[in-house]
Amino acid sequence: MKLILTAAVENLGEAGDTVEVKDGYGRNFLLPRGLAIKATRGAEKQVETIRRSQEAREVRGVEHANELKQALENLSGISLSVKTHDSGKLFGSVTAGDVAGAIKSAGGPAVDKRTVELPKGHIKSTGTFPVVVNLHPDVTATVQVDVVAA
Repeated sequence: MKLILTAAVENLGEAGDTVEVKDGYGRNFLLPRGLAIKATRGAEKQVETIRRSQEAREVRGVEHANELKQALENLSGISLSVKTHDSGKLFGSVTAGDVAGAIKSAGGPAVDKRTVELPKGHIKSTGTFPVVVNLHPDVTATVQVDVVAA
């Protein structure tokens, strides 16, 4: 089965790569999870859009990572408004995608949600939390995120 990857898959390829996989792996794993689409002429045109969006989020070396680190650490006012119970506990939890969206809406650079590390893996109460963003293997930035009741 010939597929075009829409996300990076370990031991297979990066987003935009055209790969040949066994039918069961493609039909039962890659396609249902949205990690790939069937390779057609129309889908091949979409590959270019996928690659452009990936390059926009990609960190281009240590210098670029240090610039992003400065921009993130100088950023203030990152807050998330969430539904809470009277005691301050959240209905659900704050995810890495929520934090990445809050950074973008606060005027920061676009960060990939996979590079965001939440304390203890998740946030389930209101308050101020330090969140680590892995920009490069050698560069990490720490930002303070305020979780407030909506």
